[in-house]
Amino acid sequence: MKLTLRVWRQKNADADGAMSTYEVDGISTDMSFLEMLDTLNEELILRGEDPVAFDHDCREGICGACSLVINGDAHGPERTTTCQLHMRSFQDGDTIDIEPWRASAFPVIKDLVVDRSAFDRIIQAGGYITAPTGAAPEAHATPVPKPDADFAFENAECIGCGACVAACPNGAAMLFTSAKVNHLNVLPQGAPERETRVLDMVAQMDDEGFGGCTLAGECATACPKGIPLVSITSMNKEWLRATRKVAKR
Repeated sequence: MKLTLRVWRQKNADADGAMSTYEVDGISTDMSFLEMLDTLNEELILRGEDPVAFDHDCREGICGACSLVINGDAHGPERTTTCQLHMRSFQDGDTIDIEPWRASAFPVIKDLVVDRSAFDRIIQAGGYITAPTGAAPEAHATPVPKPDADFAFENAECIGCGACVAACPNGAAMLFTSAKVNHLNVLPQGAPERETRVLDMVAQMDDEGFGGCTLAGECATACPKGIPLVSITSMNKEWLRATRKVAKR
């Protein structure tokens, strides 16, 4: 395959960025999208040019490090992570636009790499449970109803990639935050911090400068792990419950 790539290039957070055009040839349909970018970077290095900076780690669709807007879609045309997107999803001769996540809370560090530490700070605000010291409890000591366990596991699949923010027209982080709140709040182990968790994490999310949620639904559509839109509704219920409970004290 021969492709034309229009890639966002930006030296640092303070510099102005622009799209640069590159031609790549000999691309196999079996390559992943990141392997295709590796091929481009090898050519740039051989020419003495600065390679394109992009995030990646496990390349197995687990870590959430890969983060690219491809032809206007977070992670590209398939519902998967960028590292699991293969070049068979494109045609010979295609022009592909490659950009970083676009959100004020995700400032560009260089080229396609953005700073997603805002997510880390949201988790630090309440994404933990009380950890008593001593021996580990027996596995079946605390029964969990299956619907609760299923919902917890569904939300725990969030890998924090940020596709929900990139896809949202408002740059909201509600799907990410709701996943982190719900998968702990629904379990008995998360009960001690149930109220403070949702209040603190939502407050931190707002402090980070993410946009407001209007339930456009683009976040759930783009999520490579299928976090459902109902997670946001569940978190809103948790927030209202916690607000009322705190007000009564």
